[in-house]
Parts: sequence; C-alpha cells; structure tokens
Amino acid sequence: MYHTKRIAIILPDTLQSSGLQSILTEYFAPVETNCFSTYESFMATGGDIFDYYFTLSETFVLNVDFFLPRKSKTVILSDCPLCGASQSAYTNLLTVRAPLETLIEQIQQLFENDVTNLGTSEGNKELSAREMEVLQLVVKGTINKEIADKLNISLNTVLSHRKNITAKLGIKTVSGLIFYAIMHGIISAEDIDL
Repeated sequence: MYHTKRIAIILPDTLQSSGLQSILTEYFAPVETNCFSTYESFMATGGDIFDYYFTLSETFVLNVDFFLPRKSKTVILSDCPLCGASQSAYTNLLTVRAPLETLIEQIQQLFENDVTNLGTSEGNKELSAREMEVLQLVVKGTINKEIADKLNISLNTVLSHRKNITAKLGIKTVSGLIFYAIMHGIISAEDIDL
C-alpha cells in the first residue's frame, strides 16, 4: 500500500498549476494536491503539512527561510530550456518546457529517491575551499578581476577555478550557480542583489 503524497503547488499561473496537478494526479496516484496562487495563501494552511512543494525559483528565493530547510522536499519549476543540463547539480529542478515524458521521469526520480537524499549533490563536496570562495563571489555578482584582487590570486587562476566549478557542478550559467549556492546553503538570499 502506498502513502498518499500531500503536494503543495505554489504557482501564480492557474494554467501551469492545473497542468501540474493533472500530471501528478494522472501519473503518480495516490496524491493529494493543493494549489495556491500566492505564498501567503499557502502559508495560511500552516505550510508544513505537505510532503512536497512545487514552486518557482522567485518564490523560493523570496521565502528562503521556509524553503531552504525543506529543500529536499521542494521542486523548483524552471522556464529555462538550458537548465536541464543543471539537473545533476540540483535533482529537484523541473524544466517546464520539457516533453511530457521527461517531466514524468524527473518527477518519478524525485518520488523514488529517499527523502534524505533528495536535492543533495556530491559536487559540493568536490569543490576545494578556494573554489567555494570563488563561487561565493561569483554568485554575489563580483567580476573576475575583483575576485582576483579580493583573493590575491591572478586573473588566470580565477578563470581556472570558474572552469573547474563549472565542470564539477555541471552548471554553466551564473543564474544556475546562484540557484545552486542558495539551495546548498553556500550563500543566503540576502547576499544577492535582486
């Protein structure tokens, strides 16, 4: 007998919420889904009664105090067609423009994994201390020359560290690195200029 998964869908777009609700109900029964158009309406329910949370990265970042401790249960919907390449760095990323089969596979992977293993990445453990420093500065919007000056290293060394970070995490965009850093507690949302 399967446990009925309680899922909160926190999306301002009614069509997107209904579509996700339909996919979850049709392919992943038994599920109980609740749709909320705002974070505030979601929090009116108490918030912590759900097994999984589906939301946008903007909602996650603006409410990081709630979602970060629940990152293993939080699924971020992304509109970025290139973000599928970042899937290895953050398991709970769902690319909304992906084909239905891909969406189903991604959701299935989420539900099959043990909750304690969701959203974790070995890539974080592979980064050296210096690479972590460079990552923190990159996601705060610091340019390469300033990173070199702050860390007292050459510009070529900064570029090498960035190349290694990209290779280890499989993330090629600064926005992807920002998302990764927030989800893994490397920086807080307050450290980023939105």
